[in-house]
Amino acid sequence: MNAQGHSLPDALTLVFDGAGRATTVNDDSFPVWSPPDTGVGFAWQHLRLEAPATQSLLRASGLDEFVIDALMADETRPRCTVHGDGVILNLRGVNLLPDQLPEDMISVRMWLTEAKVIGVWRRPLDAVFDFLASIERGQGPRTPGDFVARMALRLADRAEPAITDLNERVDDLEEILLEPDADISRTELSAIRRSSIVLRGYLVPQRDALTTLEIEDLPWLQALDRSRLREASERIYRIGEDLAAVRERVQIIHDQLMDQRAERMNSRMLVLSVVSAVFLPLSLVAGVLGINVGGVPGASNPSAFWEVCVLLVVLGGVLLAVARWLGMFR
Repeated sequence: MNAQGHSLPDALTLVFDGAGRATTVNDDSFPVWSPPDTGVGFAWQHLRLEAPATQSLLRASGLDEFVIDALMADETRPRCTVHGDGVILNLRGVNLLPDQLPEDMISVRMWLTEAKVIGVWRRPLDAVFDFLASIERGQGPRTPGDFVARMALRLADRAEPAITDLNERVDDLEEILLEPDADISRTELSAIRRSSIVLRGYLVPQRDALTTLEIEDLPWLQALDRSRLREASERIYRIGEDLAAVRERVQIIHDQLMDQRAERMNSRMLVLSVVSAVFLPLSLVAGVLGINVGGVPGASNPSAFWEVCVLLVVLGGVLLAVARWLGMFR
């Protein structure tokens, strides 16, 4: 599933039974929902940020203003903040919407407690649709910690094709660079470098947020939850390393491109230097013989002009030979 051609309701409320299965319930029942006596299971409510009823639903769930402001902020960065008995967790996913840049990442805002997860979304995200598809197959999360780990892994799954695309673009540029007189657009290099820097700028804090959640002393985080959170953070770490490698490869291509351009410029300057070295003495001789004063040699000799031309040719040949002997043509 993906965000293209699919839509989410303004409010989606699911109750998980602790065994991977979920049922949809009425949105108004979420504030009063509580886990059964066995303590197994939790509820998830996913709200659209701009929906008129979102703020009232958040207040009905008993959230204080600090949490509501964090969930409804205009701009967010990946972070994990423990607040009371719950956690504010912000993650980011690559933007795979049509005509959008992957680095224009989409936020995933969550409030986590032992029995409830509240999420707020502004734009549809493919990872959420993947998550819902797995729930429909009966492979949903069993605990809130498992919920976060699975969501983070879905975000990583959707990020990897974007990283692969960047690597392929760099591969193409490296092949072009092997060709003589390679012409690589610096605009393309800058675009790839910018994408890698922006993506890594969000994914590295995302790994830190997951690591922070893993080590927090929260009684409702089980050992298996912490293990899966560690796996998700390591997955994001590897993606961050791939992005760092892309940035370094782009820098190497840029350096090699500048070296090739410098070599071509040096070759042209060498030609100009040889030409100048050859013609400077010739110009001096011609200038001296061309002055309009008495005593110029050959002024009364009708064949002096041709003799001077032969002398200049011989002198030019000697200068070219000296330049070759000095290695100026290498």
